Amino acid sequence: VITNLLSALPMIGQILVNWLWGGFSVDNATLNRFYTFHFFFPFILIMLIMMHLLFLHQKGSNNPLGVNSNFYKIKFHIYFTLKDFVGFIILFYLLLFICLET
Repeated sequence: VITNLLSALPMIGQILVNWLWGGFSVDNATLNRFYTFHFFFPFILIMLIMMHLLFLHQKGSNNPLGVNSNFYKIKFHIYFTLKDFVGFIILFYLLLFICLET
């Protein structure tokens, strides 16, 4: 599916397919690239989640109305960090329950 979507791009589609997968055929180079992308994707996702937790939750509200008073700012760090952590634990246990149910 990805190969077909990339090859549909005019002028650069075939070049992108050859660069990404090594061509249309499924051989050793194509499988190596496929497994490499699927191996690194969870680590990239974890990095983006950690950046989200660090930058968004520590800074609090971005004050979209331009109010200069700190009185109207809402601190998000404690509440949303705990909320994300509880959501992660619930999701982890749900996936663990589904995977280990035999």
